[in-house]
Amino acid sequence: MSMDAVHPRVLGYLGRALSLELTAVQQYMTQASLVGLWGDEASAERFREETVEEMQHAEKIVQQMLQLGVAPAASQLQPVRHAPDLVGLLEQNTELEQQLVDHYAEASRFCALINDDANGAFFQALLEDEQHHSRELEAWLQQLGGRRRRGYARYGGSRDRRGRATF
Repeated sequence: MSMDAVHPRVLGYLGRALSLELTAVQQYMTQASLVGLWGDEASAERFREETVEEMQHAEKIVQQMLQLGVAPAASQLQPVRHAPDLVGLLEQNTELEQQLVDHYAEASRFCALINDDANGAFFQALLEDEQHHSRELEAWLQQLGGRRRRGYARYGGSRDRRGRATF
């Protein structure tokens, strides 16, 4: 398929997808190193696995763009966000994963609207991967006792006199 045959908005969805996936790679890679410094090697390894998964998604997007005759370019990576503990990191990751889910759902709907079955199937497959990944992150959070409002301090974060988390 040539670039002329691809709707410009589909190309925009691909570019944004690449930016989000590379943002996830950067975030998970950083978090793997951070929790490793905290001495939590099991979580560090899990974040390394997440890094690889997101890198594979980025590679698929690059390949798709090249097949469409487009030079891949991530427009803007979001900065890595930090937290004082594992639960905080996982909360941030669920937010990032939700951005990916929302993006792929929107891209899939648009492709269906314009009858672009090939790109629609591509986005749908990524959507399903990210939905699965989101469920895994939520399950991990639940294993740790849930979100911040339900026992955040148990996992290493300290709090000031007003109950706010501190670094």
